[in-house]
Amino acid sequence: GIEGRFRETLLGKRVDYSGRSVIVVGPSLSLHQCGLPREIAIELFQTFVIRGLIRQHIASNIGIAKSKIREKEPIVWEILQEVMQGHSVLLNRAPTLHRLGIQAFQPILVEGRAICLHPLVCKGFNADFDGDQMAVHVPLSLEAQAEARLLMFS
Repeated sequence: GIEGRFRETLLGKRVDYSGRSVIVVGPSLSLHQCGLPREIAIELFQTFVIRGLIRQHIASNIGIAKSKIREKEPIVWEILQEVMQGHSVLLNRAPTLHRLGIQAFQPILVEGRAICLHPLVCKGFNADFDGDQMAVHVPLSLEAQAEARLLMFS
């Protein structure tokens, strides 16, 4: 019906540099870290990895860089690690009712398909590990990255 169309077109937009997955416990993580699955991380940081491959003369153009990413060459994961060290990500659990509903974290690559979180940060999100999902966003501008870093330690 019309309500379904309304929801589909207005509420269901895709957002670049973002992803969503189930959260699982990551007891080995620090409070300021979150575990990002490789599959999500390579999508989120693809443009940065492409730039890294070209800058390090591993790929001569975007097409070659993308094929190296598609083929999951080992150098791709090394560059992804470097890129992720310099970037914070924002995690959000809907509904965002207060300031702690969105928090910044240092991403760490993990195996699997779920986002890993330290159990002690769940209270702010009102999250638990019974199938809750969270959205992850990459702040792009230098100003947004600086604000995310500031958020991470406040």
